[in-house]
Amino acid sequence: MTFPEELIGLLGEATVLVAAYDPGDRLRFANAAFREAFFLAPQETPLWADLMRRNHGMGRGTVIRNPDFDAWLTSTLSRRGKSGFRAFETDLADGRWLWMTETVRSDGWMLCVASDITSLKADERSVRQDRDLAIRAAYTDELTGVANRRFVVEQIEKLIGDARRSGDAIGCVALCDIDHFKAVNDRFGHVVGDLMLKDFAKRMQDQLRRSDSFGRVGGEEFVLVLPGTPLGIAEMIMERLLAVARQARPIPGLPDAGYTFSAGLAEVLPHDDAEHIIRRADDALYQAKLSGRNRVRVYTPPLPPAVNG
Repeated sequence: MTFPEELIGLLGEATVLVAAYDPGDRLRFANAAFREAFFLAPQETPLWADLMRRNHGMGRGTVIRNPDFDAWLTSTLSRRGKSGFRAFETDLADGRWLWMTETVRSDGWMLCVASDITSLKADERSVRQDRDLAIRAAYTDELTGVANRRFVVEQIEKLIGDARRSGDAIGCVALCDIDHFKAVNDRFGHVVGDLMLKDFAKRMQDQLRRSDSFGRVGGEEFVLVLPGTPLGIAEMIMERLLAVARQARPIPGLPDAGYTFSAGLAEVLPHDDAEHIIRRADDALYQAKLSGRNRVRVYTPPLPPAVNG
């Protein structure tokens, strides 16, 4: 038996919960302890979101205290797998309490390891859970449930650090703005406007890769961080998101209450800081609006002044 086979055998028999997800967030390996805790058949390889939805619907697996599952899922996906390492606590419907770690490799593969900490005192659990909730709130936009400005700026700074180490552009940032949003509020009211913002955030988050970060930075403005994404691929992603938004009719009974958005796209460069890259994306967004809205424009440096003579 080779070392990898022995390692897989050991993991399979371990009492800790072990699972591996591919960059698309599909389960590719889970040991017996993990499969038992989350009700997985021996050869089953679901997407993480599908597994959570199924177990929630059957009242088992992870305890989700938010009565709106889709809002919980949107919020959780906005943070899941965005950093190299994350640790948190979670409780299961059967009464167990788990300490979960997520380790994400640069190519997007994620290793999840969970230990049973049910024996901790109840007051210790409460303090730790309050801490986790406070951290989550600090990185979440209250209205839409996606990440907030603080979180996406940290992701941009992380991307810049990677660019400096590699010496090359290794990702893109897009600044998105819902078109004519003031007119929506004026025509339909702020309640409809808020519903539209939440619908937009969820639709965009549902289309993104686990490695991407999407957050609201104020009003009707959102930022999308696309690590490891060449400019041409980033443009294709933005065009797909534009097509999804054009089809949205989020308000039952109001078929005219659709929306589009404009976007400015900029590459991350080794000499960047977060302020500069957002400014370049904002310049490109301005060009998208000038050219008719409902489109994406890529930042292009201004031409140098002509030399006379």
